[in-house]
Amino acid sequence: MALIIQAAIIGLVQGLTEFIPISSSAHLIFLPRVLGWNDPFINSNQFDVMLHMGTLVALLIYFWSDLVGLLVAWLASIRDRSLAGDPRRRLAWLLLISMIPGAILGAVGEKFFDTFFREHSLLFLAALLAVGAALLWLAEWWGTRRREMEDLRVGDAATIGVAQAFALFPGISRSGITIAAGLFLGMTREAAARFSFLMATPIIAGAGIWKGRELLGGGLASSDVAPLAAGFLAALVAGLAAITFLLAYLRRRSTGLFIGYRFAAAAALVVYVVAAR
Repeated sequence: MALIIQAAIIGLVQGLTEFIPISSSAHLIFLPRVLGWNDPFINSNQFDVMLHMGTLVALLIYFWSDLVGLLVAWLASIRDRSLAGDPRRRLAWLLLISMIPGAILGAVGEKFFDTFFREHSLLFLAALLAVGAALLWLAEWWGTRRREMEDLRVGDAATIGVAQAFALFPGISRSGITIAAGLFLGMTREAAARFSFLMATPIIAGAGIWKGRELLGGGLASSDVAPLAAGFLAALVAGLAAITFLLAYLRRRSTGLFIGYRFAAAAALVVYVVAAR
């Protein structure tokens, strides 16, 4: 029962932090360490994958009509070999372009990103949490917040895609770095967040399918089924809540709350590491 509760708590944290720009990967690394949760399955890449699949389902539920419309528009553009002045067709191709950098870096550096930060000091995470906070702060200061998704161009999509690739470093945050990139490009906060979530959907799906083969190939012990289900469901429910909250929040407010949290979390990790020595 204790393991199921731990899995549900980690799933809850994953669902919230995947979309709120405070870095899910950093929390999934330092939370078990700080709390002393050492179960090998809870701390495995395979369990992480299933948590991400929970957040993927949250994205599919929340954006299902947008995603279906974009897919239909993309297929129509291939059939007609034309964008035909359709903003959905154009947006579908921009989202596809934005996926490429992250997909390439993820495929090339999969083993490095899966192991390096799990095996090294939490000070790396603290530094990257602070870097992500600084980038968000600069984006808030720099951005004009006038552009919507329909105003993006190919170069803009590529820029946000390159930014997403850096989210492979735990502590940077996929939503944080892509929202920051959108703000730097002059997007409104809500538009930047919406574009971030839409472009994350195929990336998370692809990563989940690719890494899921490890879980299926290695088999699954019967004792791991209940914790896996608890983590998956908690991530799904928390992910839906986080998406709903963040889009509504950014219509009226800045990312200052999350910037402050990131700096505070970075400082707390430094204190924790120093005190543990």
